[in-house]
Amino acid sequence: MGKSIENPRYNVISMRVSDDERQELESLVAVTDKSVSDIMREAMMLFKANLQGLQLNSRAA
Repeated sequence: MGKSIENPRYNVISMRVSDDERQELESLVAVTDKSVSDIMREAMMLFKANLQGLQLNSRAA
């Protein structure tokens, strides 16, 4: 029987990147010892937090 995963990820999203962007990702993988998927998940969370911060600032103005 297969390993039970607490938070399974079944969805796959692909994207095209330039050679330079791919090199940047590979550099981040080497420096952080994270997978490209983990780096992209973290980038998405940072983007979301930044967007929420911008929305809060625009409401306060």
